[in-house]
Amino acid sequence: MAMQTKSTTTVILDGSRLTIEEVVDIATGRRRASLGPSEAFRQRIDAGAQFLDRLLLEDGVVYGVTTGYGDSCTVQIPSDLIAELPHHLYTYHGIGAGRLFTPEETRAILVARLNSLCQGVSGVSWELLVQLEQLLVHDVLPLIPSEGSVGASGDLTPLSYVAAVLCGEREVWYQGAKTSAAEALKAIGLKPLRLRPKEALALMNGTSVMTGLACIAWLRAQSLERLSTRLTACNVWASDGNAHHFDEKLFQAKPHAGPQLAARRIREDLMSEKPARNELRLQDRYSLRCAPHVIGVLGDALPFLRQLIENELNSANDNPLIDPEGERVLHGGHFYGGHIALAMDTLKNAVANLADLMDRQLALLVDQRYNHGLPSNLSGSTGPRAAINHGLKALQISVSAWTAEALKQTMPASVFSRSTECHNQDKVSMGTIAARDALRVLELTEQVAAGMLIAARQALELRLRISELPLPAPLRNFLDELSRAIPLVVEDRALDRELQELIHGLRTGRWEVYSA
Repeated sequence: MAMQTKSTTTVILDGSRLTIEEVVDIATGRRRASLGPSEAFRQRIDAGAQFLDRLLLEDGVVYGVTTGYGDSCTVQIPSDLIAELPHHLYTYHGIGAGRLFTPEETRAILVARLNSLCQGVSGVSWELLVQLEQLLVHDVLPLIPSEGSVGASGDLTPLSYVAAVLCGEREVWYQGAKTSAAEALKAIGLKPLRLRPKEALALMNGTSVMTGLACIAWLRAQSLERLSTRLTACNVWASDGNAHHFDEKLFQAKPHAGPQLAARRIREDLMSEKPARNELRLQDRYSLRCAPHVIGVLGDALPFLRQLIENELNSANDNPLIDPEGERVLHGGHFYGGHIALAMDTLKNAVANLADLMDRQLALLVDQRYNHGLPSNLSGSTGPRAAINHGLKALQISVSAWTAEALKQTMPASVFSRSTECHNQDKVSMGTIAARDALRVLELTEQVAAGMLIAARQALELRLRISELPLPAPLRNFLDELSRAIPLVVEDRALDRELQELIHGLRTGRWEVYSA
């Protein structure tokens, strides 16, 4: 569960714009995170904390600093108890459940929270930013339960585990083992923090869990969008399909950029800029003929979803915000995760459609009625032994099951707002649930894609046995890669281990195609 590789470059966090790729690079260990070194940046952070200090000396009223939280905002906190309030906030929110976020997900969450606080309007101290940065530097990862956030008033419960760890409480994953936060902080030379007024609220009252997860989900979706395009090209050729369906002139007539790009990639994979029409079969079934239109929906959505995710990533999203220059405390609702909820509900829908597309393509490939001369179930066995061998029959069943589960997950989470916390949080985003749903749909769709890699390897080679046409060079190279990873299925064998290796390869960049 340690980071995959040692980082070679550093991402500077100083309030300047951060990208999805930078977050995921830090989350996967390809790059390091570091606070910006400029004195102006530090002064901007310190100014907010200093203004809050002055305000408290003047008996100013600030939500969550001199008042209780949520519907308790009318409760005035005695001045001698103000210092204890932040610790009560993360303590009573220690009620998470469900699976723990993975190390990669946890790093993404930490980066997203740190970047939000680096905007300089949350009223936190420089020492807090350093403590948060050091968790990333030394890979001290809070153990955060994934369930318990409604995605407005921020990811309060999951982020309480981050706040608690900074103060030396609860548990972390450090150097390959679960240990107490206090021991891990001591090991890296840090003392537990005593949070200043507003700091627990600044840590917890934000959208960083859903946003960190969204960054991971976006990149995984982009990989699936590209791979499903390559697999479609494989399936068209393997099923003796009609390449004319991807004609450039045809796609100029419907100017959606996503389908146009998918069609161009398939055309190039098939090396068929001017394909000859298949006189025996003018039109293939929709899962082949309309594949660019299905894949292209996700392709067109991704730039829009990037904008939503990166705007949230680069926002100050706690409440209240502190304006030290104007000497104002701004009470609002930036913790509301509606944009991430929309992004993740949209993403999971488009990704599940890729699973459905690939499932339908596989159903055609394994069925002798529709695969135009390939053996039943893509079995590589011949002669008398063919009678007892079943090829990819079970793979097709599993792919169908994964697809069905992915489709079942596509109900939008954002429409299930619940009134909580004595009707103070009476309209909430459900963005974190949407992000978790999206990751589950991605997981299932990656399993479908891994199954399709096995099927593509099988179908391409079996078509080569009976085809008079050479396999186009891009697909020939792809088949060579597949052949090194997956032996042809001749005699029935369990495929689960190979499937898991392919799934791992998908998630670590082994099967990346179309770099641009």
